[in-house]
Amino acid sequence: MTQGTARLWHDEEGWGVLDSDRTPGGCWAHFSALEMDGFHTLRPGQAVDFDWEAVPDQDGFKFLATRVRPL
Repeated sequence: MTQGTARLWHDEEGWGVLDSDRTPGGCWAHFSALEMDGFHTLRPGQAVDFDWEAVPDQDGFKFLATRVRPL
């Protein structure tokens, strides 16, 4: 897993962007990848561990989070 932080999160749309040294430009994340109980959301600046994969394009991002664990 890679450690990073949430740059932004759109509760109403269910997605956000995570930042880390290993995902330059940001990593797109969907609420379904969040491993947590209750409402799946992150707040900007929140620390996370996440798995990711390189993708051709996900809403303008080159990386997609496949598993996200809030810290």
